[in-house]
Amino acid sequence: MPKKPARKTPAKAPKTAAKKKAPAGKRPDTIEALKEQFATLLQGQDVATMSDLKALMTSLQSSSVADKLSDEEADARYQAQELAFDAMGAASEAEARKLAKRALRLDPDCVDALAVLIDLEARTPRELIEGLQKAVAAGERSLGEQFIRENKGHFWLMLDTRPYMRALQTLGEALRSQGIRLDAIKVYEKMLELNPNDNQGVRDPLLGLYLETGDVEGAGRLLKKYKNDASATFAWGRVLERFLAGDVTRAKAALTVARRVNRHMELYLTGQTPLPDELPDLYSPGSKEEAVLCVSFLGGAWVEQQQVCAWLFDQLGAMEHKPAVSKESLMKVPVPGKKVQ
Repeated sequence: MPKKPARKTPAKAPKTAAKKKAPAGKRPDTIEALKEQFATLLQGQDVATMSDLKALMTSLQSSSVADKLSDEEADARYQAQELAFDAMGAASEAEARKLAKRALRLDPDCVDALAVLIDLEARTPRELIEGLQKAVAAGERSLGEQFIRENKGHFWLMLDTRPYMRALQTLGEALRSQGIRLDAIKVYEKMLELNPNDNQGVRDPLLGLYLETGDVEGAGRLLKKYKNDASATFAWGRVLERFLAGDVTRAKAALTVARRVNRHMELYLTGQTPLPDELPDLYSPGSKEEAVLCVSFLGGAWVEQQQVCAWLFDQLGAMEHKPAVSKESLMKVPVPGKKVQ
C-alpha cells in the first residue's frame, strides 16, 4: 500500500519547506500556472476532491492580488517571491539569510522571506512567535481585506494565498508547542474558515487542542464537519470526545472502531511500545507511523483528561488486551511533537 505524507509541520517550517518555483517566464498567479495545478490534481499527484476542483476552477475565474498593482510593483513582488523560494531551499543559513533579505528589499511584505528570517534569527520561542505574527500580518496586508473576504472558503489552491497560509500554520504549531493552546486554536480555526478543504491538515492538531482544553462542543463540531476522515487521529479522538460528552456507550463503540483503524495506538498509550524520538515523514493507514503521529496530536489530551486514561485502561483489560503495568503509566505518555520542534 502506498504511503501517505505525514500531516505535520514543524514550528520552523521555512527552513525545510519544499522549493516551489514557478516555471521560467511564468508568473505564479497566471492562468497557465493554475491550469498546470489543475492538471496535477487530475493526475492524482495531489488529494483531489470535488470541492478541491471547484475551488481551483473558482481560482481560474477570479482576480489576482497582482491585478491591482502596477507592472513595476507586480514584477517586484514576483521577483521577491522567487528569491524567497530560493531562500527556503538554500544549502546554508548564510545563503538563506542573504536571499531573504534581497527579497524583502523588493517587497517588505514578502511573507515567505519574513518567515525564513525569523526562523534563522529567533533566539527564543517568544521571538519566533512574535516574528511569525508579523509575517501573518504582512500576508494580510499583501492580500488585502477585500481579497480575503471575497475568496474566503477556497484559500490554498489560490497560489496567491499560500505564503500567508504557510505562515499561519507555522504560527499555529509554534503556539501549540509552547502550550499557548487557545491562541493556537484561533489560528487553526481561521485556517479552516479560509480553506475548509484543509489541504494543510490542521484539523488533526486542532482536534487534539479541543480535547486537551475540554472543549467537547468544538471537538464534536470538527468531527461532524470531517465525518468522512478515516484517520487514526479522528477515530481515537472520537473515543475521547464521546467519553467527555458523557456518552459512555458510544465511547465504547468508538473504541472498538478505533482499535480496528489502528491497533498500534493502544500499545503506545499503554506504554507497551516505546515512542520514537522523532516523528515519521510518511505513514500508511493502520501503521505504527500513523499511530506515532496520532499520539503527537492526541497524546496531550489523553494525559490532560486523566479520567479517560483510567477508563481506557479498564476497557482494554475488558477486551482481553494485556494492559500496561499500572494505570499510572497512561498518565506518562510522552508527546513526541514536544521533542522534535
